[in-house]
Amino acid sequence: MPQLPVIAVVGPTAAGKSDLAVDLALELGGEVINTDSMQLYQGMDIGTAKLSLAERRGVPHHLLDIWDVTTTASVAEYQSLVRPLIDDLRAKEVVPILVGGSGLYVRAALDDLEFPGTDPEVRARLEAELDLRGPGPLYERLRERDPKAAETILPGNGRRIVRALEVIEISGRPFSATMPSYDAVYESVQLGVEVPRATLDARVEARVDHMWRAGLVDEVRWLAARGLTGGRTASRALGYAQVLRFLGGECTEEEAKQETVRATRRFVRRQESWFRRDPRVIWLPQQEPDLVGRALAAIRG
Repeated sequence: MPQLPVIAVVGPTAAGKSDLAVDLALELGGEVINTDSMQLYQGMDIGTAKLSLAERRGVPHHLLDIWDVTTTASVAEYQSLVRPLIDDLRAKEVVPILVGGSGLYVRAALDDLEFPGTDPEVRARLEAELDLRGPGPLYERLRERDPKAAETILPGNGRRIVRALEVIEISGRPFSATMPSYDAVYESVQLGVEVPRATLDARVEARVDHMWRAGLVDEVRWLAARGLTGGRTASRALGYAQVLRFLGGECTEEEAKQETVRATRRFVRRQESWFRRDPRVIWLPQQEPDLVGRALAAIRG
């Protein structure tokens, strides 16, 4: 029997990706690989909806809890970890099943994508400017130097703006020239979990309610004592950033909760836009019968 492709389960937050990935792993003898950038962080469990051991149903999960919350996320580092893992599983005839909503991390795992180097001095200077002046002036500079890149980066995403300007400065090339193509390095099938917008909005609100009841505020308080506020990436995660503002006296708890709902809905729309641009994604309506059967049929062609 020919080897099955690498499988990626993608789509927006709260669509039901994690459960489908476990179902597929049980059907195919596969193992799950995390492609959610925030689930890479130790202790960030409630706010990222990380599956519990029971919810994993005995399926091995890889690349969870590998970074301390003080570590700045690096998709290049992630790529250096995920590629050997995929190769090892395939060598053992185990089906790798990627799951997560961080589009660039999925692409780093599957596609021919190389990351430019970094310069700590340039990065530090740009980050200091970001802290002092905010993302607006940096974004305007990016629009002047690389309009194509600016079209793909949100004006408020300071970390991505800094990275784009850093690459332009150290390489002399547009950041847009380094953006990923759709040239895969593995035979793969990408399954997009599709949920109607109104349903997804309701799920986001229910998910945030559940996180609050499950103890998100206490989780953030515990992580703050372990350096969360100093983590450039982890401290900006959905839910965590809002709770940190509440703990810092900048807003009420209810305001933090409602802003988490709004911010998550905005993020969901960006995720949908990212994955919709990839023509390889096979979209499966989550609410139609036999989702697992339809996914298996797509995998087996």
